[in-house]
Amino acid sequence: MIGIISYGAYIPRTRLPLSVIGGRKPKEGGPERAVAWNDEDALTLGAAAAIHCLEGIDRSQVDMLLFASTTLPFQEKQAAALIARVLDLGREVQTADHTGSTRAGTSALRAAFDAVKAGSARTALVITSDARLAAPKSGMEANFGDGAAAFLIADGDAIATLEGFHAVSDEITDVWRPIGHEFTHTWEERFVIQESYTPNMRASVSGLLEGSGTQITDYDRVALYAPDARSHGRLAKDVGAAKEAIQAPLFGQLGNAGAAFAPLLLVAALERAKPGERILLANFGNGADATSFRTTDQIEKLEARRGVAWHLPRRRVVADYDDYVKAKGFATSEWDAGTNPGLSATILYRERDDDLSLLGQQCRSCNAIQFPAQRLCESCFAKDNFERVRLSDRTGQVVTYTFDYFFPTPNPPTVVTIVDVDGARIHLQVVEVDPDQMKIGQEVEFIFRKIHESGGRPNYYWKGIPKPESL
Repeated sequence: MIGIISYGAYIPRTRLPLSVIGGRKPKEGGPERAVAWNDEDALTLGAAAAIHCLEGIDRSQVDMLLFASTTLPFQEKQAAALIARVLDLGREVQTADHTGSTRAGTSALRAAFDAVKAGSARTALVITSDARLAAPKSGMEANFGDGAAAFLIADGDAIATLEGFHAVSDEITDVWRPIGHEFTHTWEERFVIQESYTPNMRASVSGLLEGSGTQITDYDRVALYAPDARSHGRLAKDVGAAKEAIQAPLFGQLGNAGAAFAPLLLVAALERAKPGERILLANFGNGADATSFRTTDQIEKLEARRGVAWHLPRRRVVADYDDYVKAKGFATSEWDAGTNPGLSATILYRERDDDLSLLGQQCRSCNAIQFPAQRLCESCFAKDNFERVRLSDRTGQVVTYTFDYFFPTPNPPTVVTIVDVDGARIHLQVVEVDPDQMKIGQEVEFIFRKIHESGGRPNYYWKGIPKPESL
């Protein structure tokens, strides 16, 4: 059966309480939104979701990668190709970016199904990710959230199959971001809801129901994109879905994650679904689309994934709005970022196995693992007798660490460590850890992040985060 084989998600640990946006102190249990921190963007969020999706799966099977986002880090440079390198996928993998609309995520998902069905791909990895910005202290800022979801599509042990799809297109200036603008813009809220969101979402859902000969009551779970909680509640009533079937939209916890929002709701639905359930997913952006899935018996056999339910409880609260402003680069600084020539493209190319794929080498003579690659084995001195090994999916252990108060960060100090990975020693920043909790022997796993920005472009590397106690 062609369908979803696996899924994964990533939601940044950092949470911005809505009370902090309004200048008040954080309120325990109050509404908040997930925010990508200063070393995160749509690409790093998507890479993390993909790694969770591929847990326990042979990556050599993946021969197509589609990356969907409205906040690509480059206007002319393919994000999908960069992530393929980060994930250590084969050189023959097909890559493509989907962008321009918050519907990009479901459009990429449909394209993956079509490619596998047509035989132009065997196994397609779909990554949806967004980290949109709104004007500081605006209504959109309170409703936005950052996150990513990933799905593996193939003909095999599918946990959910696609039953139907219906889309409508519409040209209306409702939500947009021009080239060169940081912030997403919107027209007057009532106009957007009445003239664009509600009629297009109704049309996509009704078209799906009519085309499949089903009724809304035939669906066990209904996941609806929405710009805010109130609009979501109104649409749920309009389409006639039962209250118990509505997938919680996660406003006040995650927020609207743009192109990744509807896919994240699909992940949340799959996490709780039983075999034989029907799921309706409706997405919005320059029109709307609706997709229906049916779960299989395989859904109970899939090993536990790091999805929405796993990420939401893991929180780090921003107590001061100024910290958020600094992390997003809104604050005025002495020097504009990215105005220098940047790192040599030749060096970036030569070191991409180290910096992007985190590939080490294992000596064929003595099995010692080393990083970075070199010609002589540090243990037995054998020459040019290595095979490459991927270190990004292993666990490291902190050997020594120091606190750097000079490296630019919104929350100094930067924790700099030497980490042992099965014998290899790696110089690594460790993030998402309080300095007073840092210790020798701390187990860390690897996460792909921005290391700095120069030459007008982000530069990426791996960092460590404390290994979670449980999946």
